[in-house]
Amino acid sequence: MTRVFGFCRLELRCSGVVLALLLSVFSAAVSASSDYALSSGDTISIHVYGEEDLTLETRLGESGVINYPYLGSIKIKGLTVSQLEQRLIGGLKGDYLINPSVHVSILEYRPFYIYGEVKNPGGYPYQPGLTLERAVALAGGLTERASQDKMTVTRMAGGRESKFKANMSTSIKPDDSILIKDSFF
Repeated sequence: MTRVFGFCRLELRCSGVVLALLLSVFSAAVSASSDYALSSGDTISIHVYGEEDLTLETRLGESGVINYPYLGSIKIKGLTVSQLEQRLIGGLKGDYLINPSVHVSILEYRPFYIYGEVKNPGGYPYQPGLTLERAVALAGGLTERASQDKMTVTRMAGGRESKFKANMSTSIKPDDSILIKDSFF
């Protein structure tokens, strides 16, 4: 009996560790998406509880505008998920619904791009918490000629392009272009 009890206690500890790990991953994703500004290429889902005709799944185009039932055209480019939820609640409350419960989620983030000395250059969907090391892994790893210290990231911020030297722990954002240069022996 003691072994069974000990085994159960061990199993509960493992469950607690797994639960803590899942909560930390979830909270990282939530915090990453809480300040994430929506833009062209993002796929979002809008769900109003109890109102299936107000459910929408769409990819945001270049205009940054969606056509939403009852509210018409809404510019959402540059808004965070919570800002969009508040805008929809404000638009639906009163005239259409008494107390709307709106949930917006990002189904697919817009891509980042990696090229140069990686095995599979191209565009890949962004993931919250992405680092250059993980981006390289998504691209199949570095080639034999890749430089470990000649890596640059080009990023658009506030309508301006900036280039900076990067390392494997550099955070990657959507729309970033990563260049891995070759090394000379």
